[in-house]
Amino acid sequence: MSIHSIKRDQCHLAWDKSIEPVLWIQSGETVTFDCLDASNGQILPSSNSATIGTLVFSQLDQVCGPIYVEGALPGDTLQVDVIKLETADWGWTGIIPGFGLLADEFVKPDLKIWKLVRSNTGDDYGYAWFDEAKGIKIPLKPFMGEMGVARGVEGQFSTIPPYNTGGNLDTKYLYTGSQLFLPIETEGALFSIGDGHAAQGDGGTAIETPMKVTVRLTVRKDRPYTRTPHFLFQNPKAVTPQASSSEEFYCVTGVNADIREATRAAARNMIEFLGVEHGLSRTEAYMLCSVTADLRMLEVVGVVYIKSWILAHVLIQVRTFRWTCQTTWCVGLCLTVLIWVNLQALQIGMMIPRSIFQRI
Repeated sequence: MSIHSIKRDQCHLAWDKSIEPVLWIQSGETVTFDCLDASNGQILPSSNSATIGTLVFSQLDQVCGPIYVEGALPGDTLQVDVIKLETADWGWTGIIPGFGLLADEFVKPDLKIWKLVRSNTGDDYGYAWFDEAKGIKIPLKPFMGEMGVARGVEGQFSTIPPYNTGGNLDTKYLYTGSQLFLPIETEGALFSIGDGHAAQGDGGTAIETPMKVTVRLTVRKDRPYTRTPHFLFQNPKAVTPQASSSEEFYCVTGVNADIREATRAAARNMIEFLGVEHGLSRTEAYMLCSVTADLRMLEVVGVVYIKSWILAHVLIQVRTFRWTCQTTWCVGLCLTVLIWVNLQALQIGMMIPRSIFQRI
């Protein structure tokens, strides 16, 4: 099967089905992308906090592509197999005024440049020291923040938020070995990718880094229920410590600026998946979701203006190890938090362990 390559300068800054493809491939072929970081090369290893003030925001979050996949038609699904991810030896995390959940409290720009100590031993990708003196060490788990296909409507759409067709998913479970399923809305799918992350929590800010990524793109005609991004992944210790090392999880998503509607959409999408793939009635699927499915707040994307009040129930667990600091966010019914946030889009995921099905 052919392996194709896309260079850093073969990129664009909006989702737009009128953009000319940079490559035409057959379904099932493999493409390697050499992607700049989310700053589009504006931040360098030598940069400091002052660089944040000079960023040209219209140049952020570029994506490489688009790729035209032969045979892809509206109503089909594009399966994206993540084959290989390779970070640079550095990355950055920034506080950008006006962005983030606590933008009103963190008003000064700041920038941290990370040295990434890479490894290629099994599932060990290496680490980065946050503060060596304090013993805070971050394990690397690279993934691509942006993966999507062109929307079916006319016009240019920002690469900042997620859409039903993908985009800025910022989902940490899309690491090597995972499969992403995207609903196709335009002929050829027009797939693009970018925004390499060396590590990130659910809904958080990442260690941004240039990335080389290899994916296989396959058109699926047998998944009419793929209406939002779905994905399949293993190594679920980040999901539940009780899971076995080889257990697979299937996740559907709901994308909406309202947390309740995003959650309801995720539930409906899981119910439809269980009905089609496992022959369950809607009632059976609904009950199964409440018994075994987990909800995750995968991403919160902010904009400049306040859009809404959100009353959310959030369980926050912080686990600190001797050499590793790890924070896990999950949706629960433990602590009521009133959040006044500038929301453009919020992505809720509902995932289910495949091991409960004896015939897969």
